[in-house]
Amino acid sequence: MADDREVRCVRALFLSDVHMGMRPIRIGQLIDFLRSHDAETIYLVGDIVDGWRLAKGWHWPSEYNTLIDLLLQKATAGARIIYLPGNHDEFLREYLGTYFGEVQLVDRTVHTSATGKTYLVIHGDQFDVVVMNAKWLAHVGDWAYNAALRLNLAVNWVRRRLGLQYWSLSAWAKQKVKNAVSVIGRFEEALVHEAKQSGVDGVICGHIHLADMHDRLGIQYINTGDWVESCTAVVENHDGQFELIRWTEMVTGEPRRMRAKRSAA
Repeated sequence: MADDREVRCVRALFLSDVHMGMRPIRIGQLIDFLRSHDAETIYLVGDIVDGWRLAKGWHWPSEYNTLIDLLLQKATAGARIIYLPGNHDEFLREYLGTYFGEVQLVDRTVHTSATGKTYLVIHGDQFDVVVMNAKWLAHVGDWAYNAALRLNLAVNWVRRRLGLQYWSLSAWAKQKVKNAVSVIGRFEEALVHEAKQSGVDGVICGHIHLADMHDRLGIQYINTGDWVESCTAVVENHDGQFELIRWTEMVTGEPRRMRAKRSAA
């Protein structure tokens, strides 16, 4: 159990796209992850609550309250919590610049690492052309994504019967379908451009549910992924290095981690 594990202490923790209100999501795994990690600063990088789904049908199991209580306990213990609303919890953007208890609400912020590097932290929907210019189409995409998740339940029921591991249809499509790859590439380019315009060394975002960490576009791009399927988060260690953690239910029970490459700068 997570309570029996040694708690790992990190300098900063970044997670996004929990989508409380959608079913199913990996809320139990997220609670397990947070019980195993403490951080000086916790960034909630948008779409933590899914207002789109809740508006269509109320779904709020007790685990959601457990997650909120856990975050508030960390805040009471001294963690700084910064919430950056996304498009699915955009109703919270009416309260930007205010505090809900110990939680600060902002549209964007700059995180300074232990090595002095600066990172723009933002959900990312502000640079999604579909979300910004054709919200109705974004809602169609949301419906299609939920349909894919329901199909995935059936596919993975069969895979479990065959002794195979979990497989994500949506993640496969994002990585293999030409148009999806193109859209993701343009999203990354837009975020990196904004970071360069802001004069920072990198960008940390969410939104597209595809965890990644690279510097192919000239500065460091970090995407936290999601807790609908992939169970991923990003941490900054006390030496200033970032890790993309894939908190998966493996046979060994151990999370897989990807460390960022050390840059010469």
